[in-house]
Amino acid sequence: MTLSSDVILERMMTLHPKVIDLTLGRVERLLAALGNPERRLPPVIHIAGTNGKGSTQAMIRAGLEAGGDRVHAYTSPHLARFHERIRLAGELISEPMLTALLDECVTANGPDEITFFEITTCAAFLAFARTAADWTLLEVGLGGRLDATNVVDSPRLTIITPVSLDHQAFLGDTVAAIAGEKAGIIKRGVPVIVGPQTDEGLAVIEAKAAHMGAPILAHGQHWHCFEDRGRMVFQDENGLLDLPLPNLPGPHQVENAGAALMALRHLGRSEAACEVAVTRAHWPARMQRLRQGPLVDIAPKVELWLDGGHNPAGAAAVAATLARMPRRETHVICGMLNTKDVTGYMAPLGPQVAKLYAVSIPGEKNTLLRWPRLCARSPPPPRTRGY
Repeated sequence: MTLSSDVILERMMTLHPKVIDLTLGRVERLLAALGNPERRLPPVIHIAGTNGKGSTQAMIRAGLEAGGDRVHAYTSPHLARFHERIRLAGELISEPMLTALLDECVTANGPDEITFFEITTCAAFLAFARTAADWTLLEVGLGGRLDATNVVDSPRLTIITPVSLDHQAFLGDTVAAIAGEKAGIIKRGVPVIVGPQTDEGLAVIEAKAAHMGAPILAHGQHWHCFEDRGRMVFQDENGLLDLPLPNLPGPHQVENAGAALMALRHLGRSEAACEVAVTRAHWPARMQRLRQGPLVDIAPKVELWLDGGHNPAGAAAVAATLARMPRRETHVICGMLNTKDVTGYMAPLGPQVAKLYAVSIPGEKNTLLRWPRLCARSPPPPRTRGY
């Protein structure tokens, strides 16, 4: 009997005693046993950063596909099914192919320890190497320097989106330390596009790029992107683009769009492709309004929005998005891990939210069971419908 991918994935969770254990040794060992598929990938664009990686990748993919290119994409985590992590030439990986690849990786790994993310990343590389495409977009899982995706020696381009505090237990407790881990994806001589950064973060990234001889294309220096009278303006050394605002909601998406546009411009893509990138990108659970499904059916008169943010910078982006919406009474239903900065996450949302409903996460051993007292101030005035 053929096992389903879900059964194999569940078994993979037991191959290492830790969920996160950052090193490249295990993934390099398994890739060698598999014939080093990471050396046979279509040209790679590697993306690291604290926030905005997925949105930036989605916009780059939309822009490349607008010109007829076939694009592989690797993202994590998934929202509903693991298959979402591996997109082959524009389509999610099929169940038969995923099952076969996972089984192949388990067999090649044998009895050796390996984390879930490491072995599934190896499966993704196998899929990418065996499927024809023009590009491979790799999103870092955690950090960069020791992330399982950081085994490609010569990507075509690297991108570092905004860096802020998150995963301090693994990456360091300062923005400078975390930026150093993200900058670990910079390769010798390979251009690096850098999104908006704090001064301390940018200094670390610039130093790494200089050490590696990597040309740097930094926000505020080599390119600019901003909103102007309901439009988005992008400018680099090749000129100015006047484009619609991104279809992904929120002012922070203008910054993400800027990095994506810089990548497309660097690759010689047209203005038409750049417009498609910002108007047709799709990235679920990033300020996504739910328009159908059982929850919408239960509460047809209520707007339901979904967002997967889990750090203070992500909360600030959600708060800025809410602040630009017509004022109305807003309630937040939130479940978080006890490893996160819950107070830091909720603080930016306070002025925009009337009430918080804190919930635990079923089946998660690190779910936050007891929420701290987040604020003592009175709730904001209710938002009233603006349309």
